[in-house]
Amino acid sequence: MALLRSINLAVAFLLELCMLAALGYWGFTTIQGWPRIVLGLAAPLLAAVVWGIFLAPKAARPLDPVLTFWLKGAMLSLGAVALVMANRPRLAVGFAIAVAINMLLLWLWRE
Repeated sequence: MALLRSINLAVAFLLELCMLAALGYWGFTTIQGWPRIVLGLAAPLLAAVVWGIFLAPKAARPLDPVLTFWLKGAMLSLGAVALVMANRPRLAVGFAIAVAINMLLLWLWRE
């Protein structure tokens, strides 16, 4: 069971990275011209800053565990929304399913 928990935590980290990649992809593909570079870099950077301040294991300003759980789910869902908006609906569905399973296991195992 400990191995499965460790694997799920590793998957959670990979999903966080995928969320950042999805936000970057959305930013780079949504608009044309130089603003796409700004959006492509700013969207994942803003998400990473919010994650680091409030949601990381060693967060600067940790939140209540229940609020942290729901905010993590909401931020990861933004990755799926970004993929839909970037015209990648199948990828978005796969990402959303992976996030849902991962979050369910995190909730069941109280992590």
